[in-house]
Amino acid sequence: MRRFGFLTTLALMLAVGAGATDPVIPRPAGEFAIFMPNGQQELLTKYRGKPVMMMFIFTTCPHCQSLCQLVTKLNSEYGPRGFQPLAVAFNDANAATVGDFVRAYRPNFPVGFAPRESVLDYLKYTNTQRLTVPQIVFIDKKGSIRAQTQIDNSDRLGEEPKLRKEIEALLAEGGAPVSDKRVVAVVT
Repeated sequence: MRRFGFLTTLALMLAVGAGATDPVIPRPAGEFAIFMPNGQQELLTKYRGKPVMMMFIFTTCPHCQSLCQLVTKLNSEYGPRGFQPLAVAFNDANAATVGDFVRAYRPNFPVGFAPRESVLDYLKYTNTQRLTVPQIVFIDKKGSIRAQTQIDNSDRLGEEPKLRKEIEALLAEGGAPVSDKRVVAVVT
């Protein structure tokens, strides 16, 4: 009987631990502040009514750099239909490092930076969890997070077919009307 209790307790601890690793989806997106290289601050709620793909990146990460180049291509295709990508650097990023990144990779969408603590809080991860980058969050037109990369990227959400599937699904949904104005990155 004792052994059964131990095994039950162990199984419960593992289940709770596994559930704590990946955040609950869907959930409200909430507000998020992005600091732009030009000194301005962008708020995520500015994009309410559009399907948003928010990428949390390191400016020095080759995978993040490749993802931004892929998303530039996807934004050229899906942007006219209302899709809005955003990138947020959080690796000791500041206006200079993000500005250099934008000049080097020329994304056609806003790229800014935010403190690591803000990013981890938004993604619902703790400071002690090992996080791989890039991390991706898809937000629907009504402001709900509908998909998020698993902490270790094992879901491969950043691959082109999966990105297209998520984007197309969010564009097909109803919600607030999408404005004709598109926001693109501007580096000064």
